[in-house]
Amino acid sequence: MKITVVGSHLCPDTLYALNRLSEAKAEVEFKNLSASLSDLKAYLALRQDSPVYADIRENGGIGIPCFILEDGTATRDLDAVMR
Repeated sequence: MKITVVGSHLCPDTLYALNRLSEAKAEVEFKNLSASLSDLKAYLALRQDSPVYADIRENGGIGIPCFILEDGTATRDLDAVMR
């Protein structure tokens, strides 16, 4: 399984997710928002329009980590990704 993880190396939830995915031998592409302005810009566009982020936008959160599956589905649910 190939998973794109969008997050930050400064975020403990992102680091936890990366470790879990590594233990599961998942193929991971990490988009580090703290290191790449182009990745940050792409993430903000996703976050702005996606219903997955409605509660995050409403509460002023960031919403990372985000997982993008091979089929393009975006989710914030690590347990769903691990299944």
